[in-house]
Amino acid sequence: MRGTPAAARVCVLLAVVGAIGCTLPAFTAPASVPWGTTALLAALSLGCELAARRRDEGGRRAVAAGSSLPLLLAGVLLLPPAAAALAAVPGALAGRIEQPPYGARRIWRAARPALTCAAASWVHAGLGGPAALGGPGRAPDLPYALLPAGAAAITFTLALTALDGVVLAAAERRPVLRDQCALLPRTLGPHLVHLLSALLMAVLWRSAYGPIAALLVLLPMYVSCWVFAHYHWEQAAHRATIRALVHAVDIKDAYTRGHSERVGRASVLIARELGMDDGRVEALRFAGILHDVGKLGVPTRVLRKDGPLTPDERRIVELHPEYGHEIVRGIGFLDEARDAILHHHERLDGTGYPYGLSGSRIPESARVVAVADAFDAMTSTRSYRRARPVPAALAELRRCAGSQLDPRMVRALVRAVNRHGWTSADTAVTADEPAGAVDGTRDEAPRMPGARPAEAPATAVTPAPGWHR
Repeated sequence: MRGTPAAARVCVLLAVVGAIGCTLPAFTAPASVPWGTTALLAALSLGCELAARRRDEGGRRAVAAGSSLPLLLAGVLLLPPAAAALAAVPGALAGRIEQPPYGARRIWRAARPALTCAAASWVHAGLGGPAALGGPGRAPDLPYALLPAGAAAITFTLALTALDGVVLAAAERRPVLRDQCALLPRTLGPHLVHLLSALLMAVLWRSAYGPIAALLVLLPMYVSCWVFAHYHWEQAAHRATIRALVHAVDIKDAYTRGHSERVGRASVLIARELGMDDGRVEALRFAGILHDVGKLGVPTRVLRKDGPLTPDERRIVELHPEYGHEIVRGIGFLDEARDAILHHHERLDGTGYPYGLSGSRIPESARVVAVADAFDAMTSTRSYRRARPVPAALAELRRCAGSQLDPRMVRALVRAVNRHGWTSADTAVTADEPAGAVDGTRDEAPRMPGARPAEAPATAVTPAPGWHR
């Protein structure tokens, strides 16, 4: 436990003492413990945790049978408190430890489930749960059995959350109550779902069919766990891909750092206001975040040039939507986002680029991102001008609706911003370079008819002329 803060050491030691106290009755009164059930549940839990530690050839963690939680809850329902605590220890000791200090974490990982399982089993027994499960020749008392089982699951979740909060506060020396309270509802839901599997297993275990029938519940349960875990692994891989691309753009074009994430948020506001389904909302979030990924194909000297761009340089910049489309062409999960990346600089009047599309020929996703892009450009501070106020930016969007921007998307953004607001965090400074007098060619805002120069005061409504880089 070297390197662990003193307060955290005290928490771990107290948890170990408490866990030993919980398991001690199993050895002082061994006749009251169903050792066969305890050993079988402990062995199954150990096998699940060992399976979770395997990795495939690509280094990805296996997800085929990665959770022993249903077995822990089954032990809570089937075993007395001391035996439930004891059955939880082998699997916890075998679990994977990702970060140092490894010894302290492993000890904690063993003591924590012992304490939570014992507490949950006490609650279950106190409410008459074991009798409600039935037995040979005796039907389970349903639906009453759901009451003590549900109380046990809630106790399990509360104890787990409390223990994690205490040790985090001790180890990191920061208040974590709010974080743990926010985590509690998200933890309770999965625990209650696993409880239903555990309750079915416990009822079958107590029936005339015995443990063999109960163990058959594990197969469909772990297939569903595999599907669920695989889905979340894919989602994590998608987010990592997006983060890598956006980080590369931010490094190359420091003037628009943070712009991509804000355009993604604004795109989500518009999509939700229009009542789009969750799949399209997520696609538009990706589209907003990646709309400028094509800047990776634009020479850095052009992106960071001080002063106006030459016509040749502007033509190079105007190729970035096509570059972006080529970059993400092979990323299958982006789907609709590819159209938005390619066409978000088209204008309703047909004077945009790269293909001069007009009206409804412009994909809907591109029209959403175009409005989000223009809004963030006007409300973001750059090194060469201050941000426009949000009401002024919305007024400018309304003025350009119909000629450049889709009026439907503009109205949706106005309603969303009026309802949810656009906080100072959303309009933070996006450049970290020294301020300098430039002509506004770095402005993210689109070209607006009758636009004023970039050097106009911050109260000016109209964005600077010229397309952004």
